[in-house]
Amino acid sequence: MSDIKRLFDFPYYQLSNYKLENALVTKYHGKWVATSTEEYINKANAISRGLLRLGVKKNDKVAIISMNNRTEWNICDIGILQLGAQDVPIYPTISEEEYEYVLNHSESVYCFVSCTEVLEKVTKIKANVPSLKGVYCFDEIEGCDNWSKVLDLGADESNQDEVEKLKDSVHEDDLATLIYTSGTTGRPKGVMLTHKNIASNAIYSAQRLPIDLGHSKALSFLPVCHIYERMLLYMYQYCGVRIHFAESLETISDNLKEIQPEVMTAVPRLLEKVYDKIYAKGGELKGIKKKLFFWAVAVGLEYEPYGQNGWWYEFKLKIARKLIFSKWQEALGGNLKAIASGSAALQPRLARVFNAAGIPVMEGYGLTETSPVVSVNDMRHGGFKIGTVGKPIAETEVKIAEDGEILIKGPQVMIGYYKDPGQTAEVLKEGYFHTGDIGEIDAEGFLKITDRKKEMFKTSGGKYIAPQLMENALKQSRFIEQVMVIGEGEKMPAALIQPNWEFIADWNKRKNKGLPSNPKDLVQNNKLIGRIQEEVDFYNERFGKWEKIKKFELTPDVWSIESGHLTPTMKMKRKVIKQKYQDLYDKIYRTDT
Repeated sequence: MSDIKRLFDFPYYQLSNYKLENALVTKYHGKWVATSTEEYINKANAISRGLLRLGVKKNDKVAIISMNNRTEWNICDIGILQLGAQDVPIYPTISEEEYEYVLNHSESVYCFVSCTEVLEKVTKIKANVPSLKGVYCFDEIEGCDNWSKVLDLGADESNQDEVEKLKDSVHEDDLATLIYTSGTTGRPKGVMLTHKNIASNAIYSAQRLPIDLGHSKALSFLPVCHIYERMLLYMYQYCGVRIHFAESLETISDNLKEIQPEVMTAVPRLLEKVYDKIYAKGGELKGIKKKLFFWAVAVGLEYEPYGQNGWWYEFKLKIARKLIFSKWQEALGGNLKAIASGSAALQPRLARVFNAAGIPVMEGYGLTETSPVVSVNDMRHGGFKIGTVGKPIAETEVKIAEDGEILIKGPQVMIGYYKDPGQTAEVLKEGYFHTGDIGEIDAEGFLKITDRKKEMFKTSGGKYIAPQLMENALKQSRFIEQVMVIGEGEKMPAALIQPNWEFIADWNKRKNKGLPSNPKDLVQNNKLIGRIQEEVDFYNERFGKWEKIKKFELTPDVWSIESGHLTPTMKMKRKVIKQKYQDLYDKIYRTDT
């Protein structure tokens, strides 16, 4: 598997194979600041020495909470791991109560924070976390020790021998990190991942990355406190990729144009938004340009890889790429060779249209508990099939249980949940990790996810409903931003729908509908309800009689992480949403029609 055994081996491997001048690049005060591989390692060693002097020992826990991805995060990560200590990355926007729970449950001894917003939350609960000895901030903030204090404390190299001894004592099967999953129910669980779990996943995932080693750039913006982006940062280091950290979600389009990366990651929600923006711009065109735009989109929506549609389709696609899709590529920097999409199901139409446009979106599948990648599509060697999550990566066995549940065996499977043997025993059985997802493997070895085992439900008539399939279909409507299919134990399936207010405002203006502008009034508006009913009817056609959405209600507010509708990885908290809109639920099922 190469000479990399522990996570802190990655920068050293990069130093001997690529030695980059701009290994990690972050924007400060409007200027991109590069850190070389050598400086990265030197600073990580200084953090190790400084932490030793602060009394950090092997197996201690150190928390890192950052609002955005940045060079400091990676330096601290390596500095902590070299001591045989573990880091605990925490999602920044969770509540103070959850900060308190995770810091106490992990017994973190120190905490690195990014900015004022995070610091304020930590300060409020610090007194309730007896294990916490100190907090250091990446930004310069009055009244808080800066992380540079730890670097200064480690400037004296006289205890580097001790660091080397601790490094040598770290085994690949040792615990590396605790990642607390933002469960859709209950308390977060601390997933225990070893060095081998994540390192093997980075090396085997790299085999699916179609880039030039040592000559490519990545844009990193998905939260690094999640294992998905974090594993990819190690993979980028292994492949000699220059990592640029986006300033924020809002600046992504600017950063893409500045950096022109070859590779980036995305979640389906982001790709949906990019597509909707492009589509809306097409709608503003006039005459022949508008006709051409929608012709190209129609061509794109029929895309199949490997010329499966025949020569006439390929000829049309060539014209569409030249006239229309080349502009889409430019908007994303012009150099993208791979966008890895994960964390939720990608609508097949998005996979088709982006790949048709020469923007390779490759969907993969994984969980925090599998470090995370289990399978991923790859355009090379016939490894790409739309509507699937690709073939399993090396050393990974995927088995489908009798009830359809996906079971995983491989070096990436976690060692368990921290301090929770009961929950661990529930998911690790007979040598396999039980994912809670339902899927199938086709004749060519491609894995397809069909639903969440826990999310499937029965109506009172005993019919099984797979909500995700229906939700993904309905979300293709431009009128619908989010949708949750309901009806467990009820006579028929129904839906709670959060309309796409931005698109509806635009539609109202274009079509002179004269609708009110306030969402609270709009959800009662018969014209809008009638129009969304048309969309529901259209998508209902794809489903069996017992599956069709018989009724729906519109919700006025935008479902968000901050309001508690969604987890930090943009998955719906079904129980919370149902509770929030209990009145609408009752209106659907408790009023006689």
